Amino acid sequence: MARACDLCGKGPKYGNHISHAHNVTKRRWNPNLRRVHALVNGAHKTLTVCTSCLRSGKVTKL
Repeated sequence: MARACDLCGKGPKYGNHISHAHNVTKRRWNPNLRRVHALVNGAHKTLTVCTSCLRSGKVTKL
C-alpha cells in the first residue's frame, strides 16, 4: 500500500533529523492516513484517506 491519500494524493515528505550536536540523519514525515469505508459513485469502497480530507467532508462515509 502506498502511503498516500486516495483523494488528494498527499504523500510522505522527506528531510533531515538534526540533533543538538548537529548530527544529520534522514527521516520522513508520513501523512495521517485512515482506512475508510466510503461511498464512491454509488458503490462501497475502502479508501485510504488523510485526516484533513475526512475533516473537510470530501468523503461520504458509510
